[in-house]
Amino acid sequence: MTDCKPCRVCNYTRQKSYGLAVPSLDELKVKGCEFLGFNPSESVTVVLEDDGTIVADQGYFLCLPTNTKFMLLNEKETWSPVRKMDGGTAWMARESVVLEADAVDTSSSAALWWDLAQQLRQDLTSIILMSDADLQTLVEAPCSELASALNFQEKRTEDLQKTLQRVLDRREEERRSKELLQLYLQTAEKEDEQQGEPSQPSQEGAGDMDVTDGMEVDSASGFMTRTLMVLKGKTSPETRLSTEDLQMVVSRGVDAMVSVLGWDKTRTSSLLSACEAELTKRLQQIQAVQSIRSSTQPDSSQPTNETTQEDIVKAPTEGSN
Repeated sequence: MTDCKPCRVCNYTRQKSYGLAVPSLDELKVKGCEFLGFNPSESVTVVLEDDGTIVADQGYFLCLPTNTKFMLLNEKETWSPVRKMDGGTAWMARESVVLEADAVDTSSSAALWWDLAQQLRQDLTSIILMSDADLQTLVEAPCSELASALNFQEKRTEDLQKTLQRVLDRREEERRSKELLQLYLQTAEKEDEQQGEPSQPSQEGAGDMDVTDGMEVDSASGFMTRTLMVLKGKTSPETRLSTEDLQMVVSRGVDAMVSVLGWDKTRTSSLLSACEAELTKRLQQIQAVQSIRSSTQPDSSQPTNETTQEDIVKAPTEGSN
């Protein structure tokens, strides 16, 4: 036993770890497989747990310091670093899922939802910590592949994706409510100023309407660069545009937007229909708020300045990324 090297061995998930004393690399594989529950007939690879270096040489094994921690991997597993989660308050190891070699393409966007799926598999409550982009990535992931990554049945995975979509919709509704409240407050403030100074020409805001928030305007289409990015690259873009952008899109018409977006007429027509419906919905919401406000205001001999559709369109809204 004097020639044995004390070391530690763990599996891919790092959830099982054992201390061993072995004289050789081959003995490490034998005993490691026995303790970790590997199939004796299955070939394994020994790597350093901290950086994934493959240990394939007996001489190198003997040169390593005592209590070195090794990881045993089967042919379908690869080393991965410990992942830091929860804003740096906890460490979470990825759990092993047996997949075919081409099931996850780590060089493509599939790797994005794969990492997120591992977070959910460890703790479903991590949904509340995910950004809108993360949730959208999971919603758009292939249901069957996501089910394999989560070790769920496809029906359960489909229900999960619907739940994630509801979370996204709720967040969007919260943003819309905030936008509506800001618009109401701005309209109320504008009316109060006009009533307090009736003889002063209402030129205030003329400069504000020309401020473009620093984004460049595409000379060919006349749209803001950000607006084009939202139209072409976002899911449900009509919910992410300002009211002014929506009116601009609707006023252009299908034929003009076909050349702007480079889409076919059917897809462009569907987008314009969605934008028009969203614009109508927003105007109805503003009218409802105005109706509530007018019913709660005291009577005054001085005529009130009702907000026109143009005021609604030009009022600033909170952009969604």
